[in-house]
Amino acid sequence: MARLKLEFPEELFCYSTHLTVRVTDINGANHLGNDSMISMISEARARFLFDFGIKEVTSGDTGIIVTDLATTYKAEAHARDQLLFEVGVMDFNKYGGDIIFRISRPADGALVAMAKSGFVFFDYQQSKVVPMPEGFRATFPMVNWVD
Repeated sequence: MARLKLEFPEELFCYSTHLTVRVTDINGANHLGNDSMISMISEARARFLFDFGIKEVTSGDTGIIVTDLATTYKAEAHARDQLLFEVGVMDFNKYGGDIIFRISRPADGALVAMAKSGFVFFDYQQSKVVPMPEGFRATFPMVNWVD
């Protein structure tokens, strides 16, 4: 199987936040576990959306749901490491797009991981994917569109 390669243009990152690796995030191999990294990516995504004034449930019963997540690991992280999560968006389409992440350790400049999370807008009342709200699209005018 070919290895996954995630590379993103620098100009797409428009937000950053710090998270600290907790002792409970460490796995049996004594480094940050995959499950905990996914939780940290989810927290960074939630902070990103919140700080841009976007509710994960946007209006009524419509919300943002994650459709997929790809992560590549470049270095280990350990308990009490402070990690920098740089976040951006790309590849918008009619229904959603991708949220991208670059995770590094500022203490030594190490790149820890890269990730890309697909999302769509979903109407929970109708149980179906719905078009991206214009307000969300307008928040990120620099994002390219794909068909």
